[in-house]
Amino acid sequence: MMAEPTYQLLLSGTLLFGLVIFTASQRRAEEQFRTKPNFIIILADDIGWGDLDANQPEKHTNNTPNLNQMAQQGLRLTDFHSPASTCSPSRAAILTGRYGLRNGVTHNFGVNSVAGLPLSEVTLPQLLQQAGYYTALIGKWHLGHNGPYSPNSRGFDYYLGIPYSNDMGCTDKPGYDRPPCLPCVSSEPQVIRQRRSGHGGCYSKVALPLVENGSILEQPLDLWALTEKYKSAALRIIRSARERVQPYLLLLASAHMHVPLAPTVPDSSGDLVYAASLQELDSLVGALKAAAAEKDKENTLIWFTGDNGPWEQKCQFAGSAGPFIGKWQTNRGGGSAKTTTWEGGHRVPAVVYWPGRIPANTSSSALLSGMDIFPTVLSMAGVVPPSDRHYDGIDATNIFLHKENSGHEFLFHPSSGAAGKFGDLQTVRVGKHKAFYITGGAEACTGGTGPEQLHDPPLIFDLEHDETEETPLQFDTPEYKAIAQRVALKREELLWDIATDSSVSTADYDQDELAAPCCDHRQAVCRCPTLC
Repeated sequence: MMAEPTYQLLLSGTLLFGLVIFTASQRRAEEQFRTKPNFIIILADDIGWGDLDANQPEKHTNNTPNLNQMAQQGLRLTDFHSPASTCSPSRAAILTGRYGLRNGVTHNFGVNSVAGLPLSEVTLPQLLQQAGYYTALIGKWHLGHNGPYSPNSRGFDYYLGIPYSNDMGCTDKPGYDRPPCLPCVSSEPQVIRQRRSGHGGCYSKVALPLVENGSILEQPLDLWALTEKYKSAALRIIRSARERVQPYLLLLASAHMHVPLAPTVPDSSGDLVYAASLQELDSLVGALKAAAAEKDKENTLIWFTGDNGPWEQKCQFAGSAGPFIGKWQTNRGGGSAKTTTWEGGHRVPAVVYWPGRIPANTSSSALLSGMDIFPTVLSMAGVVPPSDRHYDGIDATNIFLHKENSGHEFLFHPSSGAAGKFGDLQTVRVGKHKAFYITGGAEACTGGTGPEQLHDPPLIFDLEHDETEETPLQFDTPEYKAIAQRVALKREELLWDIATDSSVSTADYDQDELAAPCCDHRQAVCRCPTLC
């Protein structure tokens, strides 16, 4: 008779103890949610430094009112650079805080790539995830789409987007590109002739897929509805943050401003297409900023920037490099245009916003890079990165919060492969000076390509007085000799450091047609009308 009351007492005690533990756990989670900041990183694609109105107020354009307001309420970074001038290397450097020669990603992955960012690399979302963050990527990935290389295997709890660039697959209703993209399927004689000749702006053997957490939702996707889908998913993540009781990292890697452009603004044609697309991107930024303000305005940092500068070859569908433009050249259509300088290919707009923490209406000329996102976000989240590897990014927390101006003493710009080997560190910034050991450019809107030239001793420009990079310093001047010596020593030091770095990774760039994302191999271009 005594056993039953004793059992009930023990059961009640166990349940009470469990409730206490659960309540304490909930309180710890809520405390972490209140004290650890949220991060919204908005990464535009192929955006020019001059596309941000606030960078060129004298132009009196009004394409980016929301970003302008964010700059007025936060910090505008005027000397901010993409870590590389092509997509995959830039994104790898952002997520690892390391140059491509360290993380292994020196050029772009393709539709048929079997691998991606080396698995030996540790990513920003992985570290935040381990620290209790909810992590989400919406948009472009371009760091491997198979198995362990996919976003969900590299630290993201949620993923919705395109595995690579939006011109790496056909759609039924193509956007604006030069040359024009061909639709996936068409019986029109002109399209058939173009496909046979290989003429077209988009890869057309496999339709462009929209992927959610490893499953293909659409193939081909609808480019014209993509922004709205991205916005809906991003707003859902921001607004559900309190219910999850977790701080979050949201990386929104927009398709804007990469071709093909597909603005939903009516009556977009000719030169208005780019402006309409820019306005659509700005509206997306405004929606995310407003949603964050509704929930945790004072505990959310928003960081806007770009993965690289404008793709000049796309002419009227390319962005503005602002003052970083060279001489007038005649283009293929008979008109004339100024070419983007080397600086315009990697100096990108950047705005950071955190009400109550980052001083409003400020700007900084500190020399910074997209690689700095990794150490800065980790520092603000109170997360220490692994000590078994070397990093190239710097912590910009004091620049953001305390108005310090000490950025990189030296910043290297990797080669895109237009001249020299992929990833080679042949260009160096030090203060206002920039040194080139090799020059030669990708194809311009005019159709011309600068010849590859090696420079030993290097060309050195004073960007403060020559932002168009047209007149290098004279070799025999004291100014040149002093800078050349500092650059040579630092470059030799960095290259030796990389050569002896045991944490250096090597990417697998092998290709296999079976590696392409495909909803249904039995259908042309892998088409699927609904979820596979």
